[in-house]
Amino acid sequence: MNSTQIHSKTTTMKASMKMNCVLCLVAIIGVAFITVEGTGGPCWKSTPDNEAMKLAPCASAAKDENAAVPESCCYQVKVIGHNPSCLCAVFLSDTAKNSGYDPKIALTIPKRCNFAHRPIGYKCGPYTLP
Repeated sequence: MNSTQIHSKTTTMKASMKMNCVLCLVAIIGVAFITVEGTGGPCWKSTPDNEAMKLAPCASAAKDENAAVPESCCYQVKVIGHNPSCLCAVFLSDTAKNSGYDPKIALTIPKRCNFAHRPIGYKCGPYTLP
């Protein structure tokens, strides 16, 4: 092996090591980002209070079990209801309580919307989803 070949091989090894370091750093940052993003509580990256704001169309249905449930309410409950722990947290949130929701009545909305795949029997604080 002559000096040109040795220099070329050394340069290639250095470049390879630098690339491995960069890839390792990117992987560490990616894992850290996923870990931080994945700990958003029961409602992913949102809060139960923020999600409760989306349920404004449900106001009358969450206070009176005889009130009609608007389609816009059913849509929002269906979206949030894909994660029963989030739906529960939303219906028990301070925002929902401050707006006059009765959690026992609010938790009947998925049934009143006729969702076939609702989390029947899911424990939500002192309540159970019908």
